[in-house]
Amino acid sequence: MINKDSHTHHISQQFNAELEEVRSHLLAMGGLVEKQVNDAVTALIDADSGLAQQVRELDDQINQMERNIDEECVRILARRQPAASDLRLIISISKSVIDLERIGDESTKIARRAIQLCEEGESPRGYVEVRHIGDQVRKMVQEALDAFARFDADLALSVAQYDKTVDREYKTALRELVTYMMEDPRSISRVLSVIWALRSLERIGDHARNIAELVIYLVHGTDVRHLGLARMKEEVSGGESN
Repeated sequence: MINKDSHTHHISQQFNAELEEVRSHLLAMGGLVEKQVNDAVTALIDADSGLAQQVRELDDQINQMERNIDEECVRILARRQPAASDLRLIISISKSVIDLERIGDESTKIARRAIQLCEEGESPRGYVEVRHIGDQVRKMVQEALDAFARFDADLALSVAQYDKTVDREYKTALRELVTYMMEDPRSISRVLSVIWALRSLERIGDHARNIAELVIYLVHGTDVRHLGLARMKEEVSGGESN
């Protein structure tokens, strides 16, 4: 099992610095994506088209950060040929940036829905669900990044477990909103926008879970992506790796 100090033991101080730098760049990208999620949900609930536009404008910056981190990972692989836990760190970072970029994409979709709803006027049903599920997935993203920063497999496991709750509440909200549209066909266009926003939030939860699973792989050396929660818990509680 590894921890934060496992990547500062190299004879080459330059290698230590390279690993720490690429990890810090991942966490910086994560912080920006976390803000994007928060602002997208706020823009939708508060009908703030200006804030929604700011979310959309961040997308290019996040995409560039993904490209830069990818290049850093490739350089380290080529120059250092890392092994064991160092290799797992680079693999986990290179995969996590993909999920962070996709969280950014989903946030941008929510922002577009916010602008559309501002133009249509009238607050539709579903904002309570957006606020509630939005708070849940924001916490998942935050804790997945915290788990990565601290090499905390237990926190990562809790994020993965919580994804089931978000999925369940998303399905409940979806049923309620579909029923409402059937009762009031005039609301269909507006409520569909809310449903698509909720779908984006559910996907953000999925990407946060993916990052959490990569943290468990990083710490314990086991790919838990398709093991299910019970096996995942076994790996976290009993897994040992170097």
